[in-house]
Amino acid sequence: MKHTSSLAVRRFTTRDGAFNATPARIVFGSGTSRTVRDEVAHLGCKRALVVSTPGRKTMAKQVAHTLSDLAVGVLPEAVSQVPVELARRGRVAALETGADCIVAIGGGASVGLAKGISLELALPIVNIPTTYSGSEMTAFCGMTIDGVKIMHESRNMLAHTVIYDPELSMGLSRENSAASALNALAHCIDGIYVTSSSPIHQMAAIEGARAVVQGIRAVWNDPNSLSARSELLFGAYLAGAALAGGFALQHGLAHTLGGSFGLPHGKSHAVVLPYVTAYNTAFARNGIVRVAESLDTQNLAGTIHDLLGELQLPQSLRDVDITEADLDRIVQITVETDNGLNPGPVTSDAVSCIVRAALRGTRPN
Repeated sequence: MKHTSSLAVRRFTTRDGAFNATPARIVFGSGTSRTVRDEVAHLGCKRALVVSTPGRKTMAKQVAHTLSDLAVGVLPEAVSQVPVELARRGRVAALETGADCIVAIGGGASVGLAKGISLELALPIVNIPTTYSGSEMTAFCGMTIDGVKIMHESRNMLAHTVIYDPELSMGLSRENSAASALNALAHCIDGIYVTSSSPIHQMAAIEGARAVVQGIRAVWNDPNSLSARSELLFGAYLAGAALAGGFALQHGLAHTLGGSFGLPHGKSHAVVLPYVTAYNTAFARNGIVRVAESLDTQNLAGTIHDLLGELQLPQSLRDVDITEADLDRIVQITVETDNGLNPGPVTSDAVSCIVRAALRGTRPN
């Protein structure tokens, strides 16, 4: 009997450089942050500069205490959107202290500062995330230059080691946990269809989306549950791995809102995610359907919109004080900084339709 196959002949080429690169070592589990000295020693480093935000200064000092003689100082100056001037000050501090590696503890701001320092100095990085941003997994970093957030790509910014300790996120408020989780979910959505990603990163996006949504619902119901925090952090890890394949319009638009309009990074992702997803569904239906199936829905964009309401996050640009007068500038910056990796065309007309839908805040069908 003659058998015929309906299977397609696969063909793909993955990108190199900063794309498709992930940290060499992952340490995941409750209490693992207390092994940071061993991890720095494992790299052969002896002079670690610890970076954090001002709000995480106490935690950074504890890390330095744990590092003991392997710590040369604490730089608690990280802020959201990574102003390029801050990255330059960080490089000066690293040179003045003779640092041979960077340990970042905190969320995306702390990780971003570590990346900004290592972009030119090429110092090994150990990331200890305390939120669910996922940026600790990538070799990308958006830095704000003259009021515009510009993405930088370099393997110098790729961490060697990431330590995931769910105990460190136990004190994160429900609101901040929700915004950070939507940041992670945005990584999964962009990661499923970005034209530079690989099949491995797409699988991480699918499972990451499931774990993030399941995890944030559990955290929302019980913020003191270590198992819920662990599941959400696991989803964030997978989301970061998915993002390592590349980023597209979702990140371009969120970075415009953050870098040029001052929105917090998580909320800037959350408020436009339903509408970017709806737009790209027509151009990347297979990928969107796979993520939708992992969340047991047939309307991914609408389900994300519902999730925002469930988690008391903004559902329209008006909710974050963006007005119609801002839209032309948002469109202009987003189009001008686009990286060409979105499945659908990033034109002024397309982005205008997306942001106007986001301004109205109507649930996508």
